[in-house]
Amino acid sequence: MDSNIWTEILTDLEKRGYKGQIVSVHYLAALQEEIESKHRQGELDEEVRKDFPPFEFRPPAALPNSESLIVVAVPQPQIQVVFRWNGETYPLIIPPTYFSHPNKEMETILTGLLAPSGYRVVRSLLPLKLLAVCSGLGSYGRNNICYVPGMGSFHRLMAFCSDLPCPTDHWQEAQILESCQDCNICLQSCPTSAITTERFLLHAERCLTFHNEKPVEVPFPAWVNPSWHDSLVGCMHCQMVCPQNRDFLHWIEPGTEFSEEETSILLDRTPWDQLPMVLAKKLEQFELNYIYEVFPRNLSVLLRK
Repeated sequence: MDSNIWTEILTDLEKRGYKGQIVSVHYLAALQEEIESKHRQGELDEEVRKDFPPFEFRPPAALPNSESLIVVAVPQPQIQVVFRWNGETYPLIIPPTYFSHPNKEMETILTGLLAPSGYRVVRSLLPLKLLAVCSGLGSYGRNNICYVPGMGSFHRLMAFCSDLPCPTDHWQEAQILESCQDCNICLQSCPTSAITTERFLLHAERCLTFHNEKPVEVPFPAWVNPSWHDSLVGCMHCQMVCPQNRDFLHWIEPGTEFSEEETSILLDRTPWDQLPMVLAKKLEQFELNYIYEVFPRNLSVLLRK
């Protein structure tokens, strides 16, 4: 019976344009060990590790009898946001994963699928790329980004715990895409040399995304060349050249536009509680409030390029 529910869940997600996978909750320990082992081996820079979210490697308090983990990939486009400044127009990109936060919506969908059979679901904070790859939902690229069939890297991952029993699954060691074996395009295109051949794990302490997700008061390291920035937040260098993304590169949807006056307010790094109400509502409407702590810092660099 439970396997039928699995099939119904995954089939329903596919019909909605999503992809999912279900594995046993017992693999929480394996996920934690994978992260901890990288730290013990000295492959995780301490500064990077401090920026990790507080992962939950145990069933959530709201659902202590969890038996399964559900990981879901939702396709996401690039979003183009336009800024007016000094008489010029600057269309800037927000990469996939930053713009939309559909976690609550997905929790509602999964609840609707599970509740009729008496099961529950609760969102869980886990290392999503690792979970997706080990569950078989996706595979790592050489750039350490998770690629999902039919989506490339243009997706957002989410994880949930459920009390739905999971007698069998397809847990596996983390896999790298076969096409990456003889391909170094992302390595060659990375401006900071964060991707190397000496090891598989990205040198996250050199990744541009790591440095432009810092709060506005944190200066960029002196070695970061302003010309390297290509996005309002994050970085698209390795994703734009990846052959796995060939079919998705032109999937760009319009966001919003900021006037010269609004751009000036953003460049001044005005605290959120001091923003004009109209500007704050615009940021919230297009979900830019989620990255407001970091993007004005990046914007000032991009407009100087």
